[in-house]
Amino acid sequence: MLDWLKNIHKEHPEFWKTYMSKFDKKGNRYVALSLDSTGLNPKKDVILSIGAIAVVTNNILIGDVFEVTIPQYKFLHDNGMPNDFLLESEQPKLSEVQAMEYFVNYIGNATLVGHRINFDIEMINEALEKLGCGRLKNEALDIEVMYKKLHDINNKNFSLDELSHVFKIAKSERISTTDDAFTIALLFLKLKSRLGFK
Repeated sequence: MLDWLKNIHKEHPEFWKTYMSKFDKKGNRYVALSLDSTGLNPKKDVILSIGAIAVVTNNILIGDVFEVTIPQYKFLHDNGMPNDFLLESEQPKLSEVQAMEYFVNYIGNATLVGHRINFDIEMINEALEKLGCGRLKNEALDIEVMYKKLHDINNKNFSLDELSHVFKIAKSERISTTDDAFTIALLFLKLKSRLGFK
């Protein structure tokens, strides 16, 4: 049987069916997202942690946060990498299966916002594929792309630190994916305002 035909009849996990049902109408919630991974190849690398925070009607909802560390001990051990990051992280630790389920439940139909967001989404899609799920349906916005559009720049890239410096956002002392997600949310609100969209 052809692979595409198999996928039509594939039984998805319940949490994925619930997630898919949330796209009947468009929401007004944005989720600023950041993740740490073992590298830059979505096919070979894995997610180590995810931090996210919600933005609704120009407000960052500090009580609406998602943060998790995924102990990828086997991957780290097989690739000769240290476990220091995982051991020192104060974020809740969940298996990849639990983390993906909770994350998908958390984002719902929100528009995802990030710095080079396509990479983050591709990493998440690879993790979801392992669980027999499809790909994320959420719309996505990239703050680097927004900044380039604002200033009509095509020939230069900007790190999160550079964008923070431009907008005079103080760098957090404790670096984590959640801290980065908060910085992304602040930058998003500033860029959203300057670009004039709701």
